[in-house]
Amino acid sequence: MSGPVAAPVLVACAHGTRNPTGRRLIAELALAARELRPGLVTTAAFVDVQPPTVVDVVAQLAASDRPTVVVPLLLSGGYHVHVDIAGAVAAAETAVAARPLGPDARLVAVLHDRLVEAGADPGDPATAVVLAAAGSSDRRSVADVEETAARLQRSWAGPVTTGYGSAATPPVPDAVSAARAQGAERVVIAAYLLAPGHFHDKLAGAGADVVTAPLLPDRRIAAVLLDRYDAALRAPGAAAG
Repeated sequence: MSGPVAAPVLVACAHGTRNPTGRRLIAELALAARELRPGLVTTAAFVDVQPPTVVDVVAQLAASDRPTVVVPLLLSGGYHVHVDIAGAVAAAETAVAARPLGPDARLVAVLHDRLVEAGADPGDPATAVVLAAAGSSDRRSVADVEETAARLQRSWAGPVTTGYGSAATPPVPDAVSAARAQGAERVVIAAYLLAPGHFHDKLAGAGADVVTAPLLPDRRIAAVLLDRYDAALRAPGAAAG
């Protein structure tokens, strides 16, 4: 008589960073997901900067016939989601990919909390927020960030606009300047980034009055991660099931 079937491995796939704090926070996010789901096997993979690559991790798990769900630890759906991760799972019959973490109401709630923690007043119409994302040339990624900004605007009296670190427009410094030109007395950058790293470091020079901390650490993000994993297993044709 066979025992229970093991749940598919959750491959938490991040962008990658050289920042040691960023690396630690991403690792702790995967651990937090494991604490919320005892017995779940998790492992890390990356699309850039640091090893192991998502291609190598998925291939190794496929070689041992381990069903796998790759969850992008990314806040929007750009090149890394639609090309890098999609290509990695396409090469393995036992692997599927989940959608990225954002947009999600819980991420918006974390953004709101980071703004308040930074001293910004959600009820002040003269305080403008620039939602700063890493940026992508993929329109789907830009649309995801704009949707997040629209959701944040629902709980913010002042204007909420978007700015990007690269690839998309406007650049964050231009978005900050535009907010001031439109009459904002105070401009706060809401860092729409999971962890410290290259893009967050650049925000200090963008001309805002305040820059918020990244989203991690926060256990709500681990819950989003698990929801993406579960949704991928429920999807029609999910081979990893």
